[in-house]
Amino acid sequence: MSGQQQASPVLAGLQAWADTFGRRAGNLPGAGVPWLADARRQALDRFMSEGWPTPRIEAWRHTSLAPLAAAAFDDGDVQPVAQRVAALKADMPGHWLVFVDGGFDVALSDIGALPAGAAVQPLSQAWADHAETLRAVYGDAGEGHSTSALNLALASDGAWIRLARGVVVEQPIHLVCVAASPRAAHFLRHLIQAEAGAQATVVEHYVGVPGAANFRHAATRLRLDQDARITHLKLQQESEQAWHLGEIDAIQGRGSTFVSHSVSLGARLARHDIATHFADERCETLLNGLYYVDQRRHVDHHTLIGHEKPRCVSHETYRGIMADASHGVFSGRILVAPGADGTDAIQRNDSLLLSRIAKSDARPELEIYADDVKCAHGATVGQIDEDSLFYLRSRGLDEALARDILIYAFAAASVARIESDPLRQRVERAVRALLPGGAVLEPVA
Repeated sequence: MSGQQQASPVLAGLQAWADTFGRRAGNLPGAGVPWLADARRQALDRFMSEGWPTPRIEAWRHTSLAPLAAAAFDDGDVQPVAQRVAALKADMPGHWLVFVDGGFDVALSDIGALPAGAAVQPLSQAWADHAETLRAVYGDAGEGHSTSALNLALASDGAWIRLARGVVVEQPIHLVCVAASPRAAHFLRHLIQAEAGAQATVVEHYVGVPGAANFRHAATRLRLDQDARITHLKLQQESEQAWHLGEIDAIQGRGSTFVSHSVSLGARLARHDIATHFADERCETLLNGLYYVDQRRHVDHHTLIGHEKPRCVSHETYRGIMADASHGVFSGRILVAPGADGTDAIQRNDSLLLSRIAKSDARPELEIYADDVKCAHGATVGQIDEDSLFYLRSRGLDEALARDILIYAFAAASVARIESDPLRQRVERAVRALLPGGAVLEPVA
């Protein structure tokens, strides 16, 4: 997609997306489904009306999308990715759906055998037989930010995971999303439905070819019925020149548990909106995050936990590491509605600055309209502890290795919350790879 030359660069950029919609809409999977075609058109109209979010909007005060709005994208040369995908799958158990540049790649995927009552397939295959079922969870044009509407208008594919009552999927379901075109823009929409008592672990892994300046928007919508449990891990390792916008939206039924791990390590600009709403009593959620940025990269986490019903528990902990002239943003809101007595909510954000010009903005919020609650929140921003650094150096370590150990120890507090050994080890390796002396920190088998 190339921007057209007009008097206003902003209008030119918006028109380019309208042109893209005009070219793609008729060929998108599900184009023949009337309600979906209407929803896509309404979503595009909303995006054209509102435009990109700007820092004048409170939720975007610390994050500017101006460079993204001015960028042009095209479906250029596709780089080979089969070897990269094979490396991700090596020694990692699970069921695999692979999406390359926004489309399902059957040759690289390996869904494998699933228990009875578990359906895992790309949306592009599900529309033919399940259009009305998907309608209940797909979303509409009025939800979220204007970027959410752009996703709904242009989402080309994604995963549909539906677990019947009591179904337990033992191995993780991996959604590997690869950017193979260096300057492409693509949109994915993942739908996860867990009926009463169902359990699964879902992993979203985003990677791109080195140096790619692609744009990806991914929206994940989860619906958990009574006593269901979903563990969700998102590992973002886009190219350092890429843009990544992501949304996770969960609605939890009575007694359900939602565990979210958001690990953001790549992209020049990454924005993650994560929200869960308690639709009934005794829900539990853990929002756990780790992010790392260096150079002039930017990462932003916005979270919302809606305690709308009594006797629900939420624990939220995000840790950020900022080096060079990078910028990390965390804005977390816990909303306790009237009547949500017995709420137990904890929120914390800790930031580690590795240079004097790195920047962290933290805004933890509690909004409480009930009396019988137990809530706490807080944030810290600091640098490497000089006493700890001196201690390690006094034991014979050079300064660089001592710093790496302290940085890794800071990150390890978040990584340790990932219960699955293979998944935790994958994240550990990803974090070590960012440190100059990371290879030395590799555990001895």
